[in-house]
Formats: sequence, structure tokens, C-alpha cells
Amino acid sequence: MKPWIRPLAAACAAALPLSVAAAAHPPAVTLQQEFTACSFERPITLVIPPDGTNRLFLAQQTGKILILPANRTDSATTTFLDVAPLMAVENDFEEGLVGFAFHPQYKENGRFFTCYAQQNPKINRLSEWRVDPTRPDRADPASEKILLEIPRPFWNHNSGNLVFGPDGFLYIAVGDGGRRDDAARLAQNLFAMNGKILRLDVDSRTGRRPYGIPADNPFLKTEGALPEIWCYGLRNPWGLSFDPATGTLWCADVGQDQFEEINILVKGGNYGWSHREGAHPFTLTTLTPPKNQAFIEPIHEYSRDQGISITGGLVYRGQRHPDLRGAYLYGDWGSGRIWALHTEGPDHAVKANTPLITPENAPAPPAKPTAFCEDENQEILVLDWNGRLFSLAPATR
Repeated sequence: MKPWIRPLAAACAAALPLSVAAAAHPPAVTLQQEFTACSFERPITLVIPPDGTNRLFLAQQTGKILILPANRTDSATTTFLDVAPLMAVENDFEEGLVGFAFHPQYKENGRFFTCYAQQNPKINRLSEWRVDPTRPDRADPASEKILLEIPRPFWNHNSGNLVFGPDGFLYIAVGDGGRRDDAARLAQNLFAMNGKILRLDVDSRTGRRPYGIPADNPFLKTEGALPEIWCYGLRNPWGLSFDPATGTLWCADVGQDQFEEINILVKGGNYGWSHREGAHPFTLTTLTPPKNQAFIEPIHEYSRDQGISITGGLVYRGQRHPDLRGAYLYGDWGSGRIWALHTEGPDHAVKANTPLITPENAPAPPAKPTAFCEDENQEILVLDWNGRLFSLAPATR
């Protein structure tokens, strides 16, 4: 066991009270629907390419990546890429297009990446693409380069979120393979990619791989372990984001029956599933925890009376809501609730968990948040699985 895991786990556990204080006077905010003239299907992420254009690219689980109109009252969207003809889906509730990210040097190299579902065999496919060199609003549909195919036994717990870190490497969230109870026993298995965060160098090659393994990946020299793994012990991570101000990697992990959790991910960390659910023993497991194994506990959790499926967000760095600056914004797909998690110190001890959107001030019908994304001003756009996009706007008390 790496020597730094135990003290971090202890610090995180100490920072996890059974009840977390809410702000005495929570900020008055509301969800304001944007792009009302446009039609969307199950949006899963919204990304701005690092090319200075400030264009908003919306990826939909059904396969299309759209460029949204610069004027939010316009109706015309542009299809940048449609991977629907390439996907194969058994159950469209969780399968489909689940990840999309631009290369940090997109302006120079025109490269971007997707993750989508395939069947027979059942896999998640990570692919690299290029923009059409003559049409900046169109991808080259013939440019697909398959980088990695991740096997999974069942249709659910796909995850697939893609994000580039400040180190320039691509991080990929992978679910445990599906069903219940970590049925295939993969999350703790270092020879499987499921239940992990992977870290790849897409600008080099290692051996016959079409990508490189970063030299400081934690399991590079561990016998019987896959060198792509950055950390492990996750169930269905949904919502992977770096705080650009600190480099901290945040991750929400969807629970099974009792607890939804938020983690700070670190190199080589083991987050406990399926020995743990949230900060508690997982009572349905048949696995025996290895001796002397320390699990890193979440910095925050909530139980099923608040929601049934956490959607991770991001640390707010905008200007519109001064009281929220530096807080981690996240929500719940099932209940439509949205919170701001205020933390402090290097261990991210939780100071307050402020409710922002509750059943009392939710839109009608309530949103099912699938992602929290930034626009060109670092202001929040909340994606709704029902096909709506909302901004987080000030509300009159």
C-alpha cells in the first residue's frame, strides 16, 4: 500500500459528518431554460473547443454532436458529427454516446475523442477523430481511429466520461460492468478496466497500443495490473471534472441502494467499491477485503431520501454568483435536486452543503441533470436528460 493513502483516507473520513450544515441564507437561484427554440435528445455533455471560437458543442446520448447557435434565441443547430450509425445499443437508458472531449491542442491538430457503445461483443469504444480541414463546423466522418475497446459484461454502468487533465493526458471513467453488487467482481480487479479511471497519453504509443502509457501511471510496474489504470474501486462514476484553479480531480460515483458519493481522485487510490458503498461497508458483497488495504472514503455522501443517482458537476469559477465561487456544484438525476458543496483545506473538509434547487423551486417538470458544464463565461449550464438546457440564474427572493 502506498504510504500516502492511509492518512488521506483518515482525513477524508474525519471530514464526513453524518449531517452537513446548510448555509443559513442559501443563494437565491433558479434554473432558466436556454436555447428554447432548439430540440435536443438526452444531452450528456457540453464542451467548448480550445480554439478561441467559444462555440458550444453539445453531445447527445443518441449519437449526434451539435454546435449550438451563438444567439441562444435562434433555432438553427449544426450537426458536427453523428456516431449513431456506428453505435449498437441493447438498452438506450445507459448505452449510447457517453463521452466527448477536445484535444488540448485542437486549434492546431483538429483532434477530438468520443466514447460510445458497441455490441457482440459488448464494449465501450474510445475513438479519435479529426475535424474536416475545409469545414470547421464539420468533423471528417471517415477519420475515426479506434484507440481502445473496453469489454463490459452487461448493458448498464457504462460511465465513459472523457476529460483532459492539466497534465495533457486523457482521463476516462469506466463503470464496473453492470447489474448489481459488482456482479462480475471487476471494480477491485487490477487486470480489468471496469470500475476504474484510466489515464492515457494520446500523443504517443507504447508497444502495439495506439496510445501511450504515461511514465508515472501508478500500476505501470505492478505485475498482473493494467498500466492504463489511474485509480480504482468505483461503481458507476458519472461526472468527472478538474478544477482548473487547483488541478483537483473531482468525481461523483452513483451508489446502489443506499448512498451517493463525491470523491477526490488521486493517483493509485482505491475508493472501496464493492467492499464499500459511500463511507459504509457494503453488506451485500461476498468479497473479503484484503488485509492492510486502506480505502479512500468520499468527502461527501447523501442517502436515498435525497435522490437516487448522483450527477457530478464542477467547481464554480464564474462571476454571476459570488457566493458560490469555489463551491462544487452537483445534482441528482432522480430527484432533480442541485447543491453547492463548500469545502476547505487540502483535504477538502466539507463546511456546508447548500441546497440550490429543491422540489419547491424546480422547473416543471423537474430537470433530470446529466451534466454541469461551463459556457464561454465560466457560467453554469445544466443539461437535462429530458432534452432541455438551463442556466443557473439569480432569483428574486
